[in-house]
Order: sequence, then C-alpha cells, then structure tokens
Amino acid sequence: MVSVKEKPPLIVDGKRIDGRRPDELRPIRIELGVLKNADGSALVEYGNTKVLAAVYGPREVLPKHIAMTDRAVIRCRYRMLSFSAEERKSPAPSRREIELSKVIREALEPAVMTELYPRTTIDIFIEVLNADGGTRTAGVTAAALALADAGIPMRDLVAGVAVGKVDGVLVLDINEIEDMYGEADMPVAAMPGLNKITLLQLNGVLTPEEFRQALSMALMGIRKIYELQKEALRKKYASTTEE
Repeated sequence: MVSVKEKPPLIVDGKRIDGRRPDELRPIRIELGVLKNADGSALVEYGNTKVLAAVYGPREVLPKHIAMTDRAVIRCRYRMLSFSAEERKSPAPSRREIELSKVIREALEPAVMTELYPRTTIDIFIEVLNADGGTRTAGVTAAALALADAGIPMRDLVAGVAVGKVDGVLVLDINEIEDMYGEADMPVAAMPGLNKITLLQLNGVLTPEEFRQALSMALMGIRKIYELQKEALRKKYASTTEE
C-alpha cells in the first residue's frame, strides 16, 4: 500500500515553513545582460525559483503572414527545463506551459509600445531553471527586465508575485510546498508606475474580504519588486556610462 504524504504544518508561531512572516517576500536576486547573443536578457531568482528570460527583436516576422501592419507581434514561450523540478519533466511542451506562455504574453503586452515597430516580431523566451513556486510571476518579472535590457520602449515595467492562503492565513510570494498544500493561489502582475494590473488569476477559494486583502498584499509586494527592477537597470546603465 502506497503511503500518502501528510500535510506539514505550514504556519507555526506566526512563521512560515521557511521562516518568513506572512507578508514577507523571499530573497530576490536580479542580473541583467546574462546572455551575450540575445538582444536583452535577465536572470531573476525568487528564493530557490530561478528563471532566465531572453528577448530577440524587434526583427523580421517569419512566417510573414502573421505580421501586423500597425504594430509588432509579441511571441512568448515559457518552458520548464527537464531538471527544474523534483520529477524529471518531459522536454515536450505541456498544456500548462502553452497556457502560461499565453498568460505571460498577455501580462506583458500592455507595457510594450508595439505600435513603434509595425511588421516586426519581438520574441520572448522564458526558461525555468529551478522551480520552487511562483514561476509564472518570476517569469513576468524576468521578461519585463529582458525587454528593458533590449532597449525596447515600454510604458512601464511589469512585476509579478503570487499570494496564497495556507492554514487559513494569507501569505505573500508562496513557495512550492505552500502552493502544493495551500487552499488558494493568486498570481498577480502589474505596472506599478501606471497603477494597472495586467495579470490576475485565482486557483482555490477566497472570501470577498480575503480577496481584497490578498490583492493589497500582492500589490505591496509588486511595488517592492518594481523598485528592485529599477535599481538593477540603474546599476547596469550606470556601469555602462562609466565604461
């Protein structure tokens, strides 16, 4: 008989399983320009979740029939590498990866000034190197930075984070265990400078009051990530100017 894993206690004495407070982000690390052959690239880490994003373009559209006369076409591919999770993942694209590619593209499109580059394409590749929860929101954050690193005009940066509900408590920036055993998971992405939400999903059930609290918590976390994004860009361009 196969034993079923028991749910671990996720909140103990007000602290989460990794020692964080409910409203605390994981340590976040950002590195820009990590791929020499890409027009723009970024490596983003939310704790143990590591995501690499690369941007190519604007460039000629192939096949040509998908070209738009009034704007650039944004194409996005999100992929979890075979070694990114505990169980080896098939290299073939899964339905989830195809869905998240579309979700991430739609979260980024409002930020990009595609009207400046008609009849071209901007290709975004997002590779999950290590998955420990929040890969889609880390992917959005990394892709926005890669777009900025490529010099593509944007209305604002986009940053993302997920809020979950574990043991009845709302928690910011959930990890894999909290996602697996929690009661709800709500990924959010936004352009903080314009006060616009570009991604909002909810898996699970929240009361109306919990939803409002979770959204407020997510936007608070996004503003912190947004400042880290801007600081990373400032650092890169400051060092480029000095050189």
